[in-house]
Amino acid sequence: MKFNNILVVLNPENEKQYALSRAVRLVKEQKNEKPVKITVFSAAYDLSYEMSALLSSEEREEMHQGMIEQRRQYVNTFLEKYADPMIEFDTNIVWSSNEAESIVALFEQHHYDLVVKYTKEEESLTSLIFTPMDWQLLRKCPVPILMVRDGDWKHQRRIIVAVNVSGDEEYHDEFNQQLVSLGIDLADNLERGNIHLVSAYPPTPINMAIDLPEFHTSEYTNGIRGQHLINMKALRQKFGIDEDHTHVREGFPEDVIPQVAEELEAELVVLGTVGRTGLSAALLGNTAEHVISKLKCNLLAIKPPKN
Repeated sequence: MKFNNILVVLNPENEKQYALSRAVRLVKEQKNEKPVKITVFSAAYDLSYEMSALLSSEEREEMHQGMIEQRRQYVNTFLEKYADPMIEFDTNIVWSSNEAESIVALFEQHHYDLVVKYTKEEESLTSLIFTPMDWQLLRKCPVPILMVRDGDWKHQRRIIVAVNVSGDEEYHDEFNQQLVSLGIDLADNLERGNIHLVSAYPPTPINMAIDLPEFHTSEYTNGIRGQHLINMKALRQKFGIDEDHTHVREGFPEDVIPQVAEELEAELVVLGTVGRTGLSAALLGNTAEHVISKLKCNLLAIKPPKN
């Protein structure tokens, strides 16, 4: 999979535009035969313009357009820096107080296949700090989102794909294959062959061990682990991934996935954000939210295909 129509969310508060830099590097490493389109998005807004009762609607609109044009000129300084014959740059500057809603609205007009956005790294914790806008975008955006942080990607260039090999639902296997295929495509396109798969299996429920004297904890744990190992083996063999590049561990995904990512010094985690059903289908699953909150590396969040 190669990304051909990328939307980059600019961060006007930073002099260095990490998301734009990462998108440009991604395009160059993909080695596309045709130019790739990168649209740079920024939301301009000033509450004081909206609060003034002394301005007519025409005056207010003129001020809006003036601020948008200033932002556009600011964006162009970066685009000049990254000028490349294989990249078609475009800008989309809007007047909006809700960046995430504006971005999602763009998908009705354009067919982006990737969103790249910078998210803050908390120095004391060396982990990513997601703003309410980040979470809103992760929940509502219909295409893959690459969340990047400060600094360069690690030289080991390891990509971790988080999979669910419990075998509980049929769609898990289909989605697993989609995630692994995407991870391998990225590895091939970006010359990153170091793919690892990680899956977590649940620990033994304490109440079962207490309430049921005849309950054998070790047998239960071995059975669960054995089934996960069998399913993981089938998945890795389908894609020709070495056994030592698969990790099946006891624990909750929100603990296991960030732990393995840190141990391997992964540069990127590919994570499926399977939502709930019904009225809350637009939300991320609880597991995905907890995993994302603990990651210390770049994140590529993927939504499952619509049935």
